[in-house]
Amino acid sequence: MSVSLIDGWDRASLAQHGMWITERMGAGGRVYAMPLAVRFDGPLDVDAMLAACAAVVERHPVLAATLAEQDGHVRLVPGEAPPPIRFEDASGPSAGIEAEISRPFDLVTGPLARFTLFRLAPARHVLQLVAHHAVFDGMSKDIVLRDLAAAYGGSALPPLPISYGEAARAEQDRVAAGLEGAAEFWRPRWHDDQDLLLPGAARPSLRAAPGETVDLALGGEIAGVAERLGLTRFEVVLAAFHALLHGYGNDRVAVAVDLSTRTEETRDHVGLFVNELPVVSTPRGTFAEFARSIREELRAVYRYREVPLARALGGISPRTALTPVSVSYRRRSGADPVFPGLDASVDWTAFNGAVRNTLHLQVVESPDGLAARLQFNPDVLSRAACESVAGHLRTLLLGIAARPDAPITELSPGREAAPTRDAAPAGAPGTAPASVAIASGAVADSAPDAPSAAGAAAGAVADPALLGEVEAIWCEVLGVDEIRPDDDLFDLGGHSLSITQIIARVRDQMGVELSFEVFIDTPTVAGVAEEIARSR
Repeated sequence: MSVSLIDGWDRASLAQHGMWITERMGAGGRVYAMPLAVRFDGPLDVDAMLAACAAVVERHPVLAATLAEQDGHVRLVPGEAPPPIRFEDASGPSAGIEAEISRPFDLVTGPLARFTLFRLAPARHVLQLVAHHAVFDGMSKDIVLRDLAAAYGGSALPPLPISYGEAARAEQDRVAAGLEGAAEFWRPRWHDDQDLLLPGAARPSLRAAPGETVDLALGGEIAGVAERLGLTRFEVVLAAFHALLHGYGNDRVAVAVDLSTRTEETRDHVGLFVNELPVVSTPRGTFAEFARSIREELRAVYRYREVPLARALGGISPRTALTPVSVSYRRRSGADPVFPGLDASVDWTAFNGAVRNTLHLQVVESPDGLAARLQFNPDVLSRAACESVAGHLRTLLLGIAARPDAPITELSPGREAAPTRDAAPAGAPGTAPASVAIASGAVADSAPDAPSAAGAAAGAVADPALLGEVEAIWCEVLGVDEIRPDDDLFDLGGHSLSITQIIARVRDQMGVELSFEVFIDTPTVAGVAEEIARSR
């Protein structure tokens, strides 16, 4: 099977590149697995379903692709083997499905998608698809199931109007054109402040970790509030979440939001068309006033929705989440797919068992209503605390439905449970040092007067010539005239592509294969030079 890209362009998209770097640094793993399970009741034709899976892979060759670094760029290349499409006769779904979700992916060797059809009983089956986020996103679930239903019903799947490679090139061209405007937009808005106050939380986390979930009941009151205020349901939910976090004592609230980057040309593509961007607020006034301000802020963010924040600004190292709290909200406009002769049910919020930060709110809107759950890191937030957050959010939404024009201070139930910074336990947000560990373990906690790791590394390299060679490589990659040995790569505007290019140039010029971890532990010229000296 060959991967259809386009002539002369096979570079991974910017989102894929960032994910590849995060994986190579060991900071991703199970958090990037995207499971989708469909339960079928009725006389399922096994051969026809397996053939339908193969037809989906043929129409969406990105599912058969892998990522590889070549000449300082991450490229989308054909995998060594196509995605496996298997049938398994099982007495129960739990063990087999759980094993499929937890089985790791290798972005270099692949495959990055797996289809398994489990037979639970003669007239009951479960189709399990697990794909790596690098080739899959939330909307891909709808596309895959629509195409599966069509193929199972005997319809031929037409080729897509443009290839995935063409789509990636067009997106990167738009990002390049929007970089300057995005940088100007984000400079006054973005502060990498990782403080977070949550009831029962010992400290904030930006590290991918095993996670748990708490289901959240969101009723019809949201639709009523949205209609009354002239907002979307997403805007109401996001504004309420901001208001709740503010009620916990967070004066300035930053919530990372997953935004689709799909265009008319890519609406039928399976793949990664998502960019995570922060929405920042200081809640004030009535809820109605504040929710409208969130709407305006979202509209402003949408203008730069395709530009990764790390590309627009410096100082952001690779991580699995931008902020300790995040939201993904997906609107499904169509009905569930119809498989001829079968009753099909889909778990649209299937959990992979991992969380990318402290707390993540996942919502899927469909014609049947809202399905929502909170994903949390149990190492820093207890289940009881997460259940309290869920209850507070539910109570807040009910209060908003009754009195959307009331002041936020009167509505937020979180104020009664708000932790105080003075009473924060050791290691909590209120007492965290200025330098906080991030998703990939990038920055070590240190006292303000302690010598930096960069400074220590600078003294460890005795060869000025080696420092000069590394400085020259950094200047070339980053497009600057001068760099000091202790300058931080990310403060200089470096990002995932910069790391890849520096590693490639060091390999070509010095014959040393640098580890990705050095750019997290000591992302300086001195730190890289020390690693090179140690590796020779």
